[in-house]
Amino acid sequence: MLDINFIRNNPETVKQAAKNKLIGVDIDRLLILDAEIRKNSADIDLLRNERNSLSKLNKGGNSEEITEKVKKIKQVLFEKETCLENSRKEFNQLMLIVPSVPAPGVPIGKDESDNVEIRRWGDIPKFDFEPKDHMELAESLDLIDVPRAVKFAGSRAYFLKNEGMLLELAVCRYVLDKLVSKNFVPMSVPFMVKDTAMQGTGYFPIGYDQSYKLQEDNLFLIGTSEVSLISYHQNEILDYSDLPKKYAGYSTCFRREAGAAGKDTRGLYRVHQFQKIEQIIICRNDVKEAEELHYQILNNVEEILQSLKLPYRVALACTGEIGIGQIRKHEVETWMPSRQNYCETHSCSTMGDFQARRSNIKYRDTDGSTKFVFTLNNTGIASPRILIPILENYQQKDGSVLIPDVLQPYMNGQKIISTK
Repeated sequence: MLDINFIRNNPETVKQAAKNKLIGVDIDRLLILDAEIRKNSADIDLLRNERNSLSKLNKGGNSEEITEKVKKIKQVLFEKETCLENSRKEFNQLMLIVPSVPAPGVPIGKDESDNVEIRRWGDIPKFDFEPKDHMELAESLDLIDVPRAVKFAGSRAYFLKNEGMLLELAVCRYVLDKLVSKNFVPMSVPFMVKDTAMQGTGYFPIGYDQSYKLQEDNLFLIGTSEVSLISYHQNEILDYSDLPKKYAGYSTCFRREAGAAGKDTRGLYRVHQFQKIEQIIICRNDVKEAEELHYQILNNVEEILQSLKLPYRVALACTGEIGIGQIRKHEVETWMPSRQNYCETHSCSTMGDFQARRSNIKYRDTDGSTKFVFTLNNTGIASPRILIPILENYQQKDGSVLIPDVLQPYMNGQKIISTK
């Protein structure tokens, strides 16, 4: 959420940000409502003072003239309070869809084709045989079962089994250990949250259709542990000396993938349920510090992919791709042979104070004043999507799959997955 003072002073900047982010919000209407709220609030204060003064003069109720004036004031107050309530309701709804302003240097564009590649790492594998996709490999090695999952759980459901399940655990534990060594606090988080948590982190109201709702309990399943970890400090004032806070959240994540019908239906690329480790940082309200931390968590991911020896590229996301709250986002895309392309596996975002304002998270500065914190996030690893490049890039001519060196200790020393 943006500061209303910033919107008042920079309406054209905010309008342009909304246009560039492809978000429809009426800033002119928002400012009209803002003016109405301020005027009605001032009028209401004056009327209440006048009513109270007249009531004091007429304690015994002997003056019919004053009594009549008080009645008229009460009627006007009721009308203005009703108008104020309606204006505030509409104002608050509009404020929730006002996007943050992209940082300088973010490319303007509509979709991922307008992202700007920053760098690549690793050599794309060259096979001297016809490579299989991850599903062919996984099914032949008995690592996955989709048909049995689909028959009772519906589309995009799957079972991971045997080394498939162990490989998922291995890569998640490896990444978690890596982040803990960098002073991230490991956290297992609630999967079910209130709408205030979804709204506070910017996933509602835009994105509502992507979430699963538990109707009877009015709770929602998270699509990332970011929701729970940011909400962990909801309505708190943190100490200056305790910042930055770094969390590594491990959770099952749930996404409806609304609007993805017919897209990526084969395999594990786009599923409704997955495991993810998320990097979360809560820092001081300092643009330079936040930028440094952004590149730290981006570097963490690059270190992980390099240690897994998976080719990848880093791209700076354009305005149409960075979402409502992000002011900067880098996408890390790992090479997937079956798709003959680099495909997104990680997303690194700086949010400024966007989530902090919505979630009311502040810190007390050294001068005693309170400020909204800045928040950042980046995927640590997400599975089963990461299993796609592992299986496909490490496949052998005989249909077996080598296990990356760094994951072998987490697989009890196993070096290869082969047919039984």
